[in-house]
Parts: sequence; C-alpha cells; structure tokens
Amino acid sequence: MYKTVIFDVDGTLLDTERVVLHALQVALGNAGLDYELDDLRFALGITGAKALAQLGVENQESVMADWFAMEAKLTEDVEIFDGIVEVLEQLDGIGVVTSKNADEMETGFYPFNLAEHFDAIVCASDTENHKPHPDPLLRCMAMLGADPTTTLYVGDATYDMECAHAAGANFALALWGAKTTDGFEQANHVLEAPSDVLKYVRR
Repeated sequence: MYKTVIFDVDGTLLDTERVVLHALQVALGNAGLDYELDDLRFALGITGAKALAQLGVENQESVMADWFAMEAKLTEDVEIFDGIVEVLEQLDGIGVVTSKNADEMETGFYPFNLAEHFDAIVCASDTENHKPHPDPLLRCMAMLGADPTTTLYVGDATYDMECAHAAGANFALALWGAKTTDGFEQANHVLEAPSDVLKYVRR
C-alpha cells in the first residue's frame, strides 16, 4: 500500500493526446515540415522544447509559439478522463508532475479546476532537468514530505516510468491514456481505470 500518489497530466488526468499532436502537426506544417500523427507520438510525455529538438526543428521558438497557440485554440476539445475527479476527491496529500511549462499550465491545466485537489504541483518551469530525469518527481516528493518507497507515480508514458524508477518511486501505468502495455514491462502496476488507483493507496 502506498501513502502518496503523484499524477502526470497529459494522458493521465486529461485526455489531451489528439489536441497536442494535432496542434504540433499544424505548427510543423506551417513551418514547411509535414509529419503523420503517428510519427509525432514520441512527443507525448516530454517537454515541447525536447520534442522540437528531436525533430531537428531550426526555428524552435516560432514553431513552439505556433504550437502553443494552436493548443490553446483547441483546449475546448480536451476533457478530464472519466472517473478522475471521483478518485481525486478520495485522496489526500497528492501531487502533480508534468512536462507542461508554466504558460501551458495556465491554459491547459488550471482551467479544468483540478488544482484544488493537489498539495504540490511541479511543472517543467520548476526544474532545470525534466522527465525522464528524476528531479521533477524528487522535487514534488520533497514538497509533500513523501518517502519514495511509499510513493506511486501514475502516468502514461515511458518517460514517466523512467522518471519514477530513477527517483526510487513506484510506477503505475494509466492504461486509459497509454492504451497499450508495450514497453511498460517494468511498470509496478497496470491500472485499467482511474478507480484502480484506490486499490493501492492507504487512506
């Protein structure tokens, strides 16, 4: 049983996959770079800057601004995953660790009124190193006064799993967001629905 639960945002709390990837595809297209959506899935779970760097985008600042603006326009298409709010209402002392930066949080997280459930929120603007580096999760656990061995990090990307294990914490795959267990053989738990989190938490 775990004492502390920390959540990722995109693909875990919020169903953002289609919006994030479509916005990225449009921004790249505006820069004369054409990609299929499937070729951009790697961008889920890492910072936008890292994704653009891996794509070899030269004018990263303008493409990032375009991507961010397009995401903001599509925010109304983002939904909270079914069952998330009900789970959060039953948990105390929980946190968020996300690869969104502070600006992205303002338009892509806080409007959903989930922040009130969390005692610690760490975004990409809060640490020099980002997932899969353990620093964001270590910072969040320190803010919560949590022991890594009794902490469960819930996420949908391999970067989340690598971050959790590097921080000495445990990882639970949010299958409702990841949609596959491929590549997650080292996950400590596989959760089919948000309510499954409650099976592993000491309340």
